[in-house]
Amino acid sequence: MKVNNAEFIISAVGPDQYPVDALPEIALAGRSNVGKSSLINRMINRKNLARTSSTPGKTQHMNYYRVNESMYFVDFPGYGYAKVSKTQRASWGKMVEKYLAERDTLKLVLLIVDLRHPPTGNDKMMFDWLKHYDLPLCVVATKADKIPKTRWPKHIKIMKQELGVLPGDNFISFSSEIGLGRDELWELIERYNQASQEEPALEPEIEDAGNEAQPEDPSEA
Repeated sequence: MKVNNAEFIISAVGPDQYPVDALPEIALAGRSNVGKSSLINRMINRKNLARTSSTPGKTQHMNYYRVNESMYFVDFPGYGYAKVSKTQRASWGKMVEKYLAERDTLKLVLLIVDLRHPPTGNDKMMFDWLKHYDLPLCVVATKADKIPKTRWPKHIKIMKQELGVLPGDNFISFSSEIGLGRDELWELIERYNQASQEEPALEPEIEDAGNEAQPEDPSEA
């Protein structure tokens, strides 16, 4: 994907601050300092639009970045950073959970993990939560450039096994430094965004359906 325009929009602290233009949203979840900001910068070919920090836990809001006036990256607060108070972590958790459960414009969640190390307990918890609620998901294993290429298969195998990634699940190895996985990830994002635009229209109602049984209303299930 060619990125012609990208801009930071807002650091939101709740639904009343989320954009209302109904553009597709791609969310990034992961532990603090795992490379979410670096991934965004590589994806849009900008060095410092998403600010990186050597201080984990700096991102404390839902940071919205609009790309090509057609979609958003939504950077979640990083989880698992001990120096953040329990109260603050609980607040972030509720905000993220509410967003994931209720945001209609969410098209894909990128679970960002560090390929160099086995997944943390929080990584596993987030993966299980997303799978349980059947949310569209891709695991993105960053920092591949930090380990020898010959060891990638071993690290990928460990990551998939410990998270519980199944055949057919989306998994992409990524490096913000060398651009590994960028094109593959854009292809996946565009596929999910396009699929959401091609959802079939509702069939017209049939008059005089008689006493034929009608399908259940999903909202009443």
